[in-house]
Amino acid sequence: MATVTAQAAAGASTQTIESFVNTALDEAKITPLHRRVIALIAAGYFCDVIDYTVFGSLVPFIIKSGFGAAGAALIGSATIFGLALGTAGQGEFSDRLGRRFVYQFNLLFFGIFTILGAFAPNVLTLVICRFIAGISLGAEQPLAFAYAGEWTPKRIRGRALAIVHFIGGACVWPIGTGLVLGFGALFASSGTDPVAAAYVWRGVWILIGVLALIVWVFRFTLPESPRYLATHGRGKEALEILGRIGIAQPTQPLSSDAASNTKSDPFAVVFSMFPRRVIAGMICFTAFFGIAIGLGAWLPNIMNAKGFSITKSLQYTLAMNFAVPCASLFMMYSLDKFGRKSTAIWTFVGAGLMAIVFANAATAIELIVAGFIMTFFVQVAGNAMQIFASEVFPTNARASGFGWASGVGRFATAFIMPTILWIQTGFGLMTVFACLAALLFIAAIAVTQLGPEAKQRSLDEIAPPTG
Repeated sequence: MATVTAQAAAGASTQTIESFVNTALDEAKITPLHRRVIALIAAGYFCDVIDYTVFGSLVPFIIKSGFGAAGAALIGSATIFGLALGTAGQGEFSDRLGRRFVYQFNLLFFGIFTILGAFAPNVLTLVICRFIAGISLGAEQPLAFAYAGEWTPKRIRGRALAIVHFIGGACVWPIGTGLVLGFGALFASSGTDPVAAAYVWRGVWILIGVLALIVWVFRFTLPESPRYLATHGRGKEALEILGRIGIAQPTQPLSSDAASNTKSDPFAVVFSMFPRRVIAGMICFTAFFGIAIGLGAWLPNIMNAKGFSITKSLQYTLAMNFAVPCASLFMMYSLDKFGRKSTAIWTFVGAGLMAIVFANAATAIELIVAGFIMTFFVQVAGNAMQIFASEVFPTNARASGFGWASGVGRFATAFIMPTILWIQTGFGLMTVFACLAALLFIAAIAVTQLGPEAKQRSLDEIAPPTG
């Protein structure tokens, strides 16, 4: 931990409170509190990711239960609109009111409205419940990476955020698909019986809602981010929390400046000081979510239209989804070895090329192999970019910058989902994948504008807090 220096003439400390806290956390040893922060944030992120990744596997059952393809598209779009609004808006709340304040409420409302939606008697009721659940869950993504990144020492921050993704954002893909397959087997239905099909999607959403409420209870034990406290006039509380992880208190008084008790508007900070970064993030998130969520939602249905049964389509999707934890394991190495920027750029390019290969796959083996590699590249690219985006904004606007970039990406995906079906119907599957490949190539260029490489660098060095 860096020592506090003094000015010889004035006898005053030259180190500010936020500088002391930043340095202390960057150089800290890993403690049980660090592990608890990572585990509970990853668990909340798990609820976020499983909610939208499982939807594609539920679509055939939602359609067969009587809601129809148009109803399924409306339900999916309502969820994404809610997520987009919640991600952008609650990123602002996280920077204004604190990380802890927001995560005490987001999973509570998500769990309640997910369970209520599972009992919805018609499309309209389900659309309303999914929209509100999406708003509630929207804070989880900017909160997860901002909060976990602010706690983690700089030497392993890339690895730690990759672990958050591995638990909450990677393992969830095969688990979610397997969950739907399990419910399908439990009710002895491939989706052809409307009543049994309804039991599948209702049962899955009840389980997800209950899980969210359990995580919500355990997260009450987590403290506020010391970096947030140090930049919002609560330096004493920040130092007390540092003491809980064994960091010695400063030996001399710490100074303060405008950034020590910032009154800045997070929205103004993001769009006046970092417009290029946030716009580049919007493009990257649009590409990532457009493939991961937009295409993922229709993938089982696309394979079903090719002649494979719903069960076979879900089995093939499950096989492809095992690429996601593989991608996360690769990131644990690549982010701190090659850097966030290089990893994201080259895998976005690889994902675009594999999208074309996947479109031309004809046999089951070709679909699985091409789909696995495409999914691997998409997930490495998107999540390396996502971790990068969580590091390139200052502490007083970190969740807002990330939230606006991610929120716009999710908002765009709400239009991409029905557009994929429209293009497939009117112009064919090859055109769908050509458009998606072009979007991925554009994202590779946009990554270069996200900011300086963050590999093993202090968060305040990448983007110093502002007053």
